[in-house]
Formats: sequence, C-alpha cells, structure tokens
Amino acid sequence: MRILYLDLDAMNPSHLSCYGYPRQTSPRLDAFAESARRFEEYYTSDAPCLPSRTAFYSGRFGIQTGVVGHGGSAAQPKVQGKGRGFRDHFDDNGLARQLQLLGCKTALISSFGQRHAAWHFYAGFNEVHNTGRGGMEIADDVTPLAEDWLDRQGKQDHWYLHVNYWDVHTPYRIPMGYGDPFADQPLPDWMTPAWKRFKLKAGPHSALDLGMYGDEAWEKYPRVPPRLDTAENLKRYIDAYDASIHYLDSHLGRLFDKLEALGIVDDTHVIVSADHGECQGDLGIYGEHGTADRGTCRIPMLFRGPGVQPGVDRDLHYHLDLAPTLMDLLGGSTPALWDGQSFHASLTEGAPVGRDSLVLGQCAHVCQRSVRFGDHLYIRTYHDGFHGFPQEMLFDLASDPHEQINLSDQRPERCREALAMLTNWHDAQMHRIAENANDAVDPLWTVIHEGGPFHAKAGCGGAPADLNDYVRRLTDTGRSAPASLQRAAARRDA
Repeated sequence: MRILYLDLDAMNPSHLSCYGYPRQTSPRLDAFAESARRFEEYYTSDAPCLPSRTAFYSGRFGIQTGVVGHGGSAAQPKVQGKGRGFRDHFDDNGLARQLQLLGCKTALISSFGQRHAAWHFYAGFNEVHNTGRGGMEIADDVTPLAEDWLDRQGKQDHWYLHVNYWDVHTPYRIPMGYGDPFADQPLPDWMTPAWKRFKLKAGPHSALDLGMYGDEAWEKYPRVPPRLDTAENLKRYIDAYDASIHYLDSHLGRLFDKLEALGIVDDTHVIVSADHGECQGDLGIYGEHGTADRGTCRIPMLFRGPGVQPGVDRDLHYHLDLAPTLMDLLGGSTPALWDGQSFHASLTEGAPVGRDSLVLGQCAHVCQRSVRFGDHLYIRTYHDGFHGFPQEMLFDLASDPHEQINLSDQRPERCREALAMLTNWHDAQMHRIAENANDAVDPLWTVIHEGGPFHAKAGCGGAPADLNDYVRRLTDTGRSAPASLQRAAARRDA
C-alpha cells in the first residue's frame, strides 16, 4: 500500500475550479478529480494551523488534546499525567504511529513542526524533511524534495508520504516571473458587492486592515496590496490568491507525472486536502483563517486510488475522520481515544456515511464554536477578536454560502436547535475529558482566562502593544462606529 498525502495550507475549495469556481485555477487537479472521490462538505474540526494538524494526527478534537490556539497553554497538549507510560498518547495512538504498526514507512516533508514548536507533530514518522524556512518556502523549494523521495523510495511497497505546501497561505509570494494568469478575468459576481457591504468593517484582515491591525505595505510581496480600499485593489488581491493556486497546481501536476513515470500511479492512493481554508470575503474577512466559519473550516478532500469509487460525496465529514478511514483501508484497528468516524464505505461503495452535524472550533484569532447542520451554519462567539461579532450568527449556506447575511434574529428557532446540538456535543466531550485526561478543563475557557486569543492579545501574534492604538486607527480610517464598540474591548483585554 502506497499513500501520498498532499497538504495544501490555507486552500479554500471554493477557489478550485474542480469545486465549481468560475476561474480555471486548478487544471491539473481538475483532471485528477475526474477519477477521484470529491468531498463537498469536509471540515477541519479545529482551526487554524496548529489545532487542525494536531487534531488530524492525534485523531482527537482540540477540546480533548488541549490544543486549540497558537499561544499560551492552548498551544501545548494537555499534560497526560500519571497515566502516561513510556510513550504518550501522540505516539501510542497517533495516526502516523498506527501506520507504522501496519508496516508503512512514514515520511514527512514539512516545516510545520518547527514553525509552531509542535514537536508532537513528528510522532510516528520515520523520516522528517524540513526546509528550515518556517512556512515561508514556496513550491519550488518543496517539490524537488518530494520528487527526490519518490525517485529513491516510491517503488517500494508500504509507505505514507505527507507533503506540505504553503503557497496559498498569505502573503501570496509566488515568483513574480510566474505572471498573472487572471489579469484579464473578472472577479466572481458575489465578491464586489460583498466588499462594498463590509468595506468599513473592523478587525484583523478586514478590507482596510490586511496587515491584521494595519495596512503596512509588504515590499517583499508586491502581489499583495496593503489595503482593499478600491475595487482595483480587491481584484489585485484575489488575483494573487488565485495565481498562487494556479502555480501550486502546476507543482501538484509534477508529482502526478512522477507517479506515472515510476509506473506506480495505479496502485498509489493520492489524497489532496488542507489544514484549513481561507476567508476571501466570507464574513467580510480577507486572506485570513481566523474564525469558526465555512470559509476557514471547509477544506478540500480529493481521494483517488485502487478501489476508490469516483464521484461526489455531499455529506458532512471532519478531517479527523480520515484516520479511521485509513485504518479500514489498511485493515487496522481504530484506537478507542479517536473521535473520528470512518468514511471508508463512501470511498468504496458510494454509501452515505456522513454525520448529521459538525461542531467546529477556533481559539487562535477569536474564540468561537459553530455548528454545521443541514443548510445552516450557527456561530457562537465567546471572544470576538476585535471583529465586533455578535454572540450568535446564523447563515443559510444554500442561499448565502459566503456568510453575508446574519439570520439569527429572523430564525431564533434554528439558533435554539443549533445551541442544543452544541450543548450536547460539549457535554459528551467533557465526559470524555473527565475519563481520559489529567484535568476536566475546556481549553476554550483557558484561552479566555489567559487574556483571550493569541492574535488578539496586546503585543502578541501581530496585535499592537497597546490595543487602544487600533481603536484610534479605526477612527482615523472612518470607522467611528466600530471604534466605539472596540474601546470597551480594549480596556477589558488590556
């Protein structure tokens, strides 16, 4: 069994042409998707980067591992305590270790573990190849490493290779020599009205604050404008994101060609996915993955390989459902600690094996939990990260997939339904924590206790040392209404 896992950091599937995007951003993936199973509603349980990949390889929700943020206690796994043996849960029960036990050589090409000091990310890997560039590498740095590995070891049996690309993660830094493949193509119809609706919104990565809390120009990355103050800059920004996808797609094509050249394409399982998406106008946010919404948490999933039935799966799935799916594929057993639910029958039979609802979390930029159910997304905010979000938001994704109109006031019965789902999920999770962990603490409240999300704490993660400076900036940029709401928040979080 050979498995190639392609991890495309910050890839929003809504910008892939194989997912229906009107621009042809992904010709090689489009061709790949024709013989793959494509998952339409596939979500990371915990966003963004560190919580997502921790959940993925541990097979467990962030509320269980304790990793829900980017700094403070919530960026470290919970102490396992007296129940820890010679090895810990990440090795004893992690996905990579389970693959090892089934005879797979496990290899990783990624700088992620060092970028986030996530040493548990390496548990169970035979080989780790780190560019040393901390996520600022481009595909030109990564693809040759993957090609070399495949040349040396691809024809062997029983391997799992994880290749991590960063090109569609802001700032969009592909070589200027690559050109601008979308310069003459208009934006999708919804984007300009959405930008006009939210142009004066407050918060990190809003239209006037692309640098999180400001609009400083990034001289090293000339594709990216400092602010979206004009329709021309909006187009320039979206063109940069889409060009990054197009560039990365060409590198994925090189790996597909390598499998073909080695004669192993027909007996290799190839999985294309991501750690999280990227809001590009969703909730009025641009180039960020800082919420528990569809723009941030929905990710691509394309799965091709022997015995996999091509087609489209429209059911709800978590990314951590892939771990038990691989166990079913390889004939292994699923550790009792895992929270995932196998979708193996979808791959092989086209059977509907999705979930009725999903609970999604974000505690790095805001503190939110959301419920994805039916056509709806319900978002509950515990700390708004200077975005001014209300406590409750409800979106009808069938008519409003980019989360422009909050229906919580019009549909209170739907909010109550979602809140009951969230409460039931939380109760079940707290029971599991009490049974398996060294404490009985929900890490979301640890984040609140330690002063709020890392990227919204004074002097941390891009936030100014004095958050009142940002309040003054809002006033100076014509956003006096949001500024009045943020003054109290700045005092609270100081």
